[in-house]
Amino acid sequence: MSIILRKNLEKFITIDGKTFDEVLQYFNRRIIKKKQNIMEEGDYCSDQYFVEQGCLRKFFMKENGIEQTTEFALEQWWLTDTFAFERRLPTTFFIQAVEPTTILHINHDQREALLKKHPIMERYFRMVYQRSYAASERRIRYLYEFTREELYFHFEAHYPEFVQRIPQYLLASFLGFTPEYLSEIRSKNRS
Repeated sequence: MSIILRKNLEKFITIDGKTFDEVLQYFNRRIIKKKQNIMEEGDYCSDQYFVEQGCLRKFFMKENGIEQTTEFALEQWWLTDTFAFERRLPTTFFIQAVEPTTILHINHDQREALLKKHPIMERYFRMVYQRSYAASERRIRYLYEFTREELYFHFEAHYPEFVQRIPQYLLASFLGFTPEYLSEIRSKNRS
């Protein structure tokens, strides 16, 4: 039984133990090693990933070979290439474990069967998508509105768990900085 998934479901829907046990049957559990990719550019994006423990990141490779991190997922967060998943297309992203990570994953067909059998899960996934979309909108605004330093300090103030857990070079990639520039901002703040 996944207590983490159940807690997450109960943020959005009411679900009894029997129904939860049935819902859980649609998911598979997997343990991922640190720096292991679970999805690579060109793969068909067939799964959505729910983090039970650990951290995932989604990134793409720029033309110059530099990795650009676009999202992280800690415990109780979902991650996939939504565009490719919904359209059953090859992805243009990679998804990788930042630290040893345990996930639950569900493929497109399993999810459709789950939604048909348990319509309450439609509400759950709608709410998850709405929150994810709102967070993306907010991040886009911050990228345009804040200076680079303001972006870091805002992120540090609102998401301290990331600053503590995410390696500095990945945090820099997510914020659109070089690791050196992030070090400079952090050391200037300490003075």
